[in-house]
Amino acid sequence: MGLITFIIIAFVIGLLVGALARLLLPGPDPLGLGTTALIGIAGSLIAAIFSWYVLHRHGAGLVLSVLFSMLLVWLYRRSGSGGSRRGRSIRRW
Repeated sequence: MGLITFIIIAFVIGLLVGALARLLLPGPDPLGLGTTALIGIAGSLIAAIFSWYVLHRHGAGLVLSVLFSMLLVWLYRRSGSGGSRRGRSIRRW
């Protein structure tokens, strides 16, 4: 029961952090609910690693997690994985 609870809590926190990152970063977002949660979880993990090795602290915090998640959302948009590819569409007759 402990692992399932951990996964549910990680998903909810990742969804919260990812949603905040998407709200604070202007522009269209082609991200779904699962992708938003995964970006939030990944941003929190990267923030924790950064906090541990660079800042020498034991916790990342919400602000640092949202900042790294914003960076991941921006990279996701720039990679073109978001669905809409501006200027690359092929017109078919």
